Amino acid sequence: MYPVSERFLARLAESHGVATQVQLFLTTGEVIDLPHIGGSVTVDRSQAIRRTCTVTCPDPALIPRSPSDQLATYGARLRVSRGVEYGDGSQELVPLGLFRLDSVDGDVSEGPVTLQGKGLEAVVQDDKFTTRYRASGTVVTAITSLIRRSILNADVISLIDDVAIGPRTFDIEGDPWAGCQEIAAAAGAEVYANADGVFIIRVLPDLTTADPVWAVEATEGGVYISGSRAMTSDGVHNGVLARGESTSDTVAPVSYLATDSDPNSPTYWNGPYGRRPLFYSSSTLTTLAACQNAARLKLAEAKAPNASGDISSLPNPALEPGDVIRVLHEDDSRELHQAASFSVPLDIGGDFPISTISAKEDA
Repeated sequence: MYPVSERFLARLAESHGVATQVQLFLTTGEVIDLPHIGGSVTVDRSQAIRRTCTVTCPDPALIPRSPSDQLATYGARLRVSRGVEYGDGSQELVPLGLFRLDSVDGDVSEGPVTLQGKGLEAVVQDDKFTTRYRASGTVVTAITSLIRRSILNADVISLIDDVAIGPRTFDIEGDPWAGCQEIAAAAGAEVYANADGVFIIRVLPDLTTADPVWAVEATEGGVYISGSRAMTSDGVHNGVLARGESTSDTVAPVSYLATDSDPNSPTYWNGPYGRRPLFYSSSTLTTLAACQNAARLKLAEAKAPNASGDISSLPNPALEPGDVIRVLHEDDSRELHQAASFSVPLDIGGDFPISTISAKEDA
């Protein structure tokens, strides 16, 4: 969860004023605080570009009309924030994302104008290779080089134990952001741009050991609105075989099979669900440890959809994908859920739907 005060979390469950801010950073260096009448930020861990935004503004003057307007707009960025007002004149804002402005459209005479943006992963993703590119070294150095190839001053923070990778050559027209994700897998990690526009390399929190960061409870003064629970076998795998793809005759091939080894899991490898393996290979995997890291990461993703939930609560702009939340339903059943995707509204009111993965009973 994005760092906020205890006062902030308590305020979410109380009647309060909503504070929002949208800033437009033009390529000229000018920063404009945009009046806005609606919009939302969608955050989805399953998407390569984790954060996207839509902002509705009343002023049609935002629509680029001249070449100079277009020059200032193309490459511009949006910073979107939401928070609470405390009633004493103070407020606390939480960033929802730093976005590349991708489109501006609306009625040229009366408005409103709709602005749409994508997280900074899109800058790396769209900068396709025009020559063959070779990545090597370690996970952190290789990812950092790929990101800064497109964004020279990008902040990259690693929260992992760095490991060496095998050399990986990407072809012309290849996707550099997909390359970042492939390299991160060698350390069992994920990489993404966070709400501040900083690129983070980290391991997904383990639901079985991570502490809940927020309580969504169907009690008086709680933030719970509704909830559902589901299970499905569609696209669910209970084993992942990760293999190295070394092209060197002197390097022996390595592989590792990670399976769901929990007898109490509905997708237990040796249980009635049967064996449903997924296969993953990369030349970055040159050691057994790297194969283990990649296999375990891919397994966590592959078996996660077997148990899921859809929780609706009062909005919490500080929530992040991967956060573990404690849910108390109206029937007093307790569960732990890991946030996968959600949409934060910029207007007052409305539900805050949270799609989760790996739901389990909470003692």
